[in-house]
Amino acid sequence: MRKRAVSMWFPKLPSDRVLRARAMTTATDDRPFAITHHVKNTDRIYCLNQAAQARGLHRGMGFSDARAYCPDLQSQPADVTADARFLQTLARWSKRYCPWVGLDGVDGLMLNIAGSAHLFGGEDAMLADMRHRLARAGLGGRVAAADTRGAAWALTHYGTSLQTKDITTLPIEALRLDAKSAIALQRLGLRSIADLMVLPRATMARRFGTEVVLRLDQALGAQDESITSLHDAPHYGVRITLPDPIGLQADVMEGTKRLLERLCNKLKAHETGARKLQLTLRRVDQGAQQVELRLAAPMHDAARILPLFARGVDAVEAGFGIDQMRLEATQVERLPNVQMSQSGTTQPDGLDDLITRIGNRIGLDNIQRFLPADSHIPERSFRVAVAAYSAPEGPWVTMTPRPLRLFSPEPITGNTSRPPDRFRWRRMSFTTGRATGPERIAPEWWLPDDNWRSGVRDYWRVETREGRRLWLFYTPQDPHWFVQGEFA
Repeated sequence: MRKRAVSMWFPKLPSDRVLRARAMTTATDDRPFAITHHVKNTDRIYCLNQAAQARGLHRGMGFSDARAYCPDLQSQPADVTADARFLQTLARWSKRYCPWVGLDGVDGLMLNIAGSAHLFGGEDAMLADMRHRLARAGLGGRVAAADTRGAAWALTHYGTSLQTKDITTLPIEALRLDAKSAIALQRLGLRSIADLMVLPRATMARRFGTEVVLRLDQALGAQDESITSLHDAPHYGVRITLPDPIGLQADVMEGTKRLLERLCNKLKAHETGARKLQLTLRRVDQGAQQVELRLAAPMHDAARILPLFARGVDAVEAGFGIDQMRLEATQVERLPNVQMSQSGTTQPDGLDDLITRIGNRIGLDNIQRFLPADSHIPERSFRVAVAAYSAPEGPWVTMTPRPLRLFSPEPITGNTSRPPDRFRWRRMSFTTGRATGPERIAPEWWLPDDNWRSGVRDYWRVETREGRRLWLFYTPQDPHWFVQGEFA
């Protein structure tokens, strides 16, 4: 069977991905757009759309210079991980044309269409369908077919038209050579692949290395080059069919245990952990009930996961009995390598189990934790994150203690720079027993915060005779006193 390879190249994959997502929620925008990447302490253009190119911008250009040329330029930081996921999605879509699809760098795909072109009315009809579907999806992809992988790559990257078939007229960069070899060949006046083909092979290999000869042979078909196909993602699902219907909670939990052991073995083999599990129980009357379990951390420990199913299984209506059980991990994550202890075992994290139990009642997103932030401003010294999707950070480093409760500044009466002896706060009268301070905190001038534009603040810890321990501050530039927090 004659070998045929198809190369798909997406030169604007990052910008096409972002603009395609925007087009799903907003109207089409034809303004200049660029993806930026931080390189050597400066932002540079990583990818840009056609409108930005028409304004004279190019890849690698400094972002500040680009904004000077094009003041209405829209931008977004690069997300290499999201681009890789999007390319994987395109690879799965490409399997509609042939089962053998592989990645070609970070912005391309390679397909082996030998034996499948006739299913689409011929090779030309298949290529036309590819281009039509990519254009309709808002992707600026180039598609070309050739007898070898190297020739197909050369046509998509350096072919001047869709009708180009002869790669010998293309520049030597089309052989996928590194920059050093390409420059060395160009200095000798070798501009095209045809110029390189007339050189003696022994001389070429001796002067430029075997890589040049190998790439030339791969493009011309003298050296075979295979396409490594992507493997299908593993399916994390197991099931069991029961000879006799069951209905007791203990029986259902025993069946769940067996399913969990099989599923966790598969998760461990792929070094992943389940984030969301779905247990489907099919009844004799063909009805089905589902028990969903969301975990606070990725797990593949059956002994830890099994007790977390008890509450959901207890609420199941078995009817005339359950004859089939199916367990599927609908969301999985990679598990990082864990340092083993001397005994070879690690203690389970009870906090994650507790968060899971509470989260399946009130929702995991409603359980939050405080994390430290890099700021000396009290309101900016912390951030709130969902506990199930964040890890504890620390330590919390402060020169002086901070109150457990922090709220917006509330004014109180006071005329001197020291805390008042008596004051009223929230309709209550207080007498100062002990005051510690001041701690002067200056505003962060580079951040737009109207609450801190007035100037510095002098903070005091005040212990009142009534038992309340408050956090007060004084503004010297505009003499006033405020209460902003309360210690435990």
